[in-house]
Amino acid sequence: MRLNLRYRDVVLASHEIAKKHGNDEFTIALSRLADIENKGTAPSIFRLYSLCAIYRLEIPQVLGWYGIPIDRLSADSLLCKQPATHLLPSVARAAMTKPSNQNASPHRESVLNTTGKASHSASSVPQSWLATSMLGTTRKKPLRLGMIGDQDESMSPILPPGSVVMIDETRKRIAKSGWRTELDRPIYFLETREGYLCRWCMMEGDELIAIPHPSSSQLPQRFRYPVEIEVVGEVMGVTMQRPLARQSRIRS
Repeated sequence: MRLNLRYRDVVLASHEIAKKHGNDEFTIALSRLADIENKGTAPSIFRLYSLCAIYRLEIPQVLGWYGIPIDRLSADSLLCKQPATHLLPSVARAAMTKPSNQNASPHRESVLNTTGKASHSASSVPQSWLATSMLGTTRKKPLRLGMIGDQDESMSPILPPGSVVMIDETRKRIAKSGWRTELDRPIYFLETREGYLCRWCMMEGDELIAIPHPSSSQLPQRFRYPVEIEVVGEVMGVTMQRPLARQSRIRS
């Protein structure tokens, strides 16, 4: 009504979109449009795209109308445990808002902010809470969330399996110095041809050396940079399960 569009205008516009993409699935028939508006029929993903394009709507907003909590995508990803380290779906820019109740302390340069209260219930909180609670601040630019695999002990005990890490994709340069202890040393999230790694790093010529924690008993790995490995970004925060909570589950 606001755009003064008739049913037929929408149908014709959907035909143009379908023609452009060479896919008739984008077409919305007159009867289907009436069912969507009057009977609450859910549109297909292709018709949803066409409707958003025609009516100038944001897809995440429309998905919310159908009960799909797009802002909880990263948090819901935590419900499915994975053995390997991996990236979680991107944190939406609109979700980066400061929560009213914040338990995490402010993040400082190159220091991990480890909060013991966040991740044991991380699957039940939205990704915006995870993002801001780990950093203790708001950011204009979105950051990525990554998860340490359930079988990845390479950075334990600093980053035990199941930890959720905050990654700043603007910080890709490997630092050569500037830290005093292992807690101060920057940790980087890395992508290789075989998957993802989360390690300390150092450059040696054209090679990037991915360094695990000594407690893991794993050996450093060498990669030709940037041919064999890519720096996703620097880990700026981490939230992990409380050891006591994990022990109680084991005893039970």
